[in-house]
Amino acid sequence: MSDAEPGGVLRSTGRVPDPRSRVFEASRPVRLGDADQRGRLRLDALARHLQDVATDDSADSGMSEEPVFWVVRRAAMTIERWPRYLERITYSTFCTGAGPRWAERRTSGRGSAGGRLETAVLWAALDAASGRPAQLSERFHRVWGAGAGARPVSARLLHPAPPPHAEGRPWAIRSTDLDVLGHVNNAAYWEAVEDELNRRLPDRVPVATECEHRLPMDLGYQVRVVSEVDEGSLRLWLVSDGGVHASVMVATEPAG
Repeated sequence: MSDAEPGGVLRSTGRVPDPRSRVFEASRPVRLGDADQRGRLRLDALARHLQDVATDDSADSGMSEEPVFWVVRRAAMTIERWPRYLERITYSTFCTGAGPRWAERRTSGRGSAGGRLETAVLWAALDAASGRPAQLSERFHRVWGAGAGARPVSARLLHPAPPPHAEGRPWAIRSTDLDVLGHVNNAAYWEAVEDELNRRLPDRVPVATECEHRLPMDLGYQVRVVSEVDEGSLRLWLVSDGGVHASVMVATEPAG
């Protein structure tokens, strides 16, 4: 699918880095706490890998010295073959586009036993002092501008609202879900997705998925998981009285 397809389950993730781009590599093993009952790397564990590799890239480049926090606005993943328990994954990450206050990071994962996946994550920059959106700095453009400059990226969110007839159930926010910003970390959202997949499509595995983050979630919020299934695809929303916090689309295939 193309990046601009409205409401698509997945925007294109298979993009080759510009030859001038900074490409950073790091590896992570699939540990016991990263795998599901079948030994598959879970979506929430993959999200943690992606944010850790992004953080390592920022630290290596010197960008971590900037007074900016990066938060996920949108994340898309496609999986050709899921990495499995104890498999070591080598991640290659690079910038493929930017807007005034956000940037897109693509990451390719290659497992030692044949795992293969592609991801595209849109990160929004926030000023560390005020929490307000921050302009991308000159240092950002020096480090990643070669890959980002030629391709503008939109931060517009496209997923539809939850239908009134969709099923819903409470989703408890735990203190361990919070990160240093005091909000629910993006990886914790994927725990809700994995749990709902196990409930509603227990004999299938995700192969393409996209999450749009709309409103932050905090401890004490009364959140519900709302979902619907259509021919092996799952649509999910995390909602409260304040609105839709996140929406997720998942394409699946039978578990092999």
